[in-house]
Amino acid sequence: MKLLVTYASKYGSTAEIAEVIGEELNKRHYEVEVKSVDDVNSLLEYDAFVVGSALYAGGWMKSAASFLRSNQELLAGHPVWLFSSGPTGQGDPNEIMDGWTFPEDLKSVLDKIQPKDVILFHGKIDPERLSATERMIIKSVKATVGDFRDWLVVRGWARRIDLDLKAAAGAS
Repeated sequence: MKLLVTYASKYGSTAEIAEVIGEELNKRHYEVEVKSVDDVNSLLEYDAFVVGSALYAGGWMKSAASFLRSNQELLAGHPVWLFSSGPTGQGDPNEIMDGWTFPEDLKSVLDKIQPKDVILFHGKIDPERLSATERMIIKSVKATVGDFRDWLVVRGWARRIDLDLKAAAGAS
């Protein structure tokens, strides 16, 4: 089975999450490609998809949102898992985001694709990599700076994808 793990990442944090997901799935004997949504030319060769995006201002990056919208017909016919990364600080990322799970402007796409799971991971803010404007925004919204990604949670989610795929294969 060939899987595509694709993502949109501005500073590399979400790309690193995608790489870890790809590594976990590769360990489970899937043929896995991990690439930016900007580098995906065709989806026809893949059997399943993991799609993720960094969050900016409460939404997915434009390239990831565009990828989902333009490929929703094909994705709807395959197993799909979606992830977002962004909130920083201690505690449950969904609670930090007041119950937010997925961008509202993509709800119709989500309804069409019917993903197997949608998850929100903690993110990372490195002020050294931000523009002056971004640093001002981070300061004004009092965002917590640091790396809050939980690699055990990321790896565990990838293992659940494996279990979902194996269960589906056993059912067919």
